[in-house]
Amino acid sequence: MPISSDRFDSLSDDDEEPTPGTNAATILAFLREHSDEAFTQSEIAAATDVTTGSVGPTLVRLRERGRVDHRGVYWRASDHDRSLAAATGHASETAAAGDDESPAFERWRRHAVDPREHRDE
Repeated sequence: MPISSDRFDSLSDDDEEPTPGTNAATILAFLREHSDEAFTQSEIAAATDVTTGSVGPTLVRLRERGRVDHRGVYWRASDHDRSLAAATGHASETAAAGDDESPAFERWRRHAVDPREHRDE
């Protein structure tokens, strides 16, 4: 379904996760799982079942987005990506646990007056 030009302009793919099931998502998941190691393109292809011809271009796109680092023939998940993944995971866990409300908000909510309950009639 088409989207408006304004909607397109508001989209940002810098911090978004790759679409699940894509080569980018597969490769990034593998590199995150092995974040203490770096791999050659052929090692990544063998470990992920992404075709050898697709690994290189996919890694270049991930590098352009700051998701992977490249030194010589080796690739790894970038520090930036690992930080994003950790922050996203923490935010998800916090939201799921319901711990996102600060104590100050809780105190305020206990003493706040709901204006709908105190209308002058």
